[in-house]
Amino acid sequence: MASSSNDSSRVSHPVVLSTQTPYPLPSQKFMIPANWKRYQLSQLINKALSLPKPIPFDFLVRGEVLRTSLGEWCAEHGLLEEETLEIEYIQSVMPPQRMSDIPHEDWVSSVSCGLQGHFVTASYDGYIRTFDYSQNMVANCQLHAAPITSVCVFPSDSTLIATSSQDLTAQISRIDSAAVQPLATLHLHTSPVSSIASSLSEKHLITASWDALIGVWDTSIPSSDEVAADQVQAERKSKKRKVDESDRPKRKAPIAVLKSHTARVSKAIFTGDKNALSCGFDSTVRTWDTEIGICTNTIIASEKPFLDLAVLQTGNTALAASTDRTVTIYDLTADGASLSSTVGTLVHPSTPSCIALSPRSSSSQQIATGSYDGVVRIWDLRSTKAAISSFKAWENKGRDGSRKILGLDWANGVIGIGGECGFEVWRVDEGSS
Repeated sequence: MASSSNDSSRVSHPVVLSTQTPYPLPSQKFMIPANWKRYQLSQLINKALSLPKPIPFDFLVRGEVLRTSLGEWCAEHGLLEEETLEIEYIQSVMPPQRMSDIPHEDWVSSVSCGLQGHFVTASYDGYIRTFDYSQNMVANCQLHAAPITSVCVFPSDSTLIATSSQDLTAQISRIDSAAVQPLATLHLHTSPVSSIASSLSEKHLITASWDALIGVWDTSIPSSDEVAADQVQAERKSKKRKVDESDRPKRKAPIAVLKSHTARVSKAIFTGDKNALSCGFDSTVRTWDTEIGICTNTIIASEKPFLDLAVLQTGNTALAASTDRTVTIYDLTADGASLSSTVGTLVHPSTPSCIALSPRSSSSQQIATGSYDGVVRIWDLRSTKAAISSFKAWENKGRDGSRKILGLDWANGVIGIGGECGFEVWRVDEGSS
């Protein structure tokens, strides 16, 4: 038996290594010992490039992350010793480290880590809260009379935010010192507003609603109301507290209304200043030309009510989370309303509720998903069979069934998590760029 072990250590496989990272090797063929695993391969790259600081790498073999020795992988897949194996290496995502836990009195539905040095949370109690990295609360203000469903920030103006709510409105507000000042309320929808998102230029907003409508708005603050008071829902007109007209937020009307969904719209996002993407409970993902207000393509799934949506930086690939416990990867360049646009599926043991993209351009294939089992999973879309890393939020809080993750954001080297147990922050070290 000892000689057999020695023999296997002397077996080598021809390998060609490639990468999309900033650390390419010269194009050549390597003879790699069959008993080498990820660690030895990573050492090879670091030594070959004489990197001053070691960088850990993972290895993708035919769409799978290499988790065994090279020889074991080849034996499992029936690869002969003389066959050349093409392996792509990527920077490893180091195990995330929990940084902080900030309790909330109610469920946290949406979070943003996009403002340098600050976190923003939106809660079911209708409050927006901001915290600095030392966990000090900077602002705490009730903006809506019902649960807030989403919040987005404007990186170019760190004082400006937009929110959507189950009170049938969305809102543009300004965070000033410790206060939040509502500037404009957005009026269109007759059912809860599911989400709000800004365009890359930050000149437009897009809302999705349970009423099957999508609203497109500019971000200018009008000098007078664009929607008459008698058009506003009765419950908002019946408030007893009188408001100074000069301080009251102005009522805005949409610049376009997109109609094509036949059921609740869960999420709508911009994919450019004029193009948008949406998903809903009608089991469709739709692309839009917001300038002329038409649906340009529809991807029809079968019994897949969608909960969340994201698009990669290239703009050609969309990810949609569904109640069937999957996140489906779609090719937006495929023509026609068919499932031929499906290019992969990320299977979860529980319903995935939210998606966040890696903020680093060198990690454009990496995403994080949050789900109803309280677990955050980090995936590389070149290896969809299993997550490359995962961690459980609120480990010592609640029961397994009461740790649902409802909101997720990944920015500035951290992942912010909102849900039934409050708000947590985890540091994600992706190595040097």
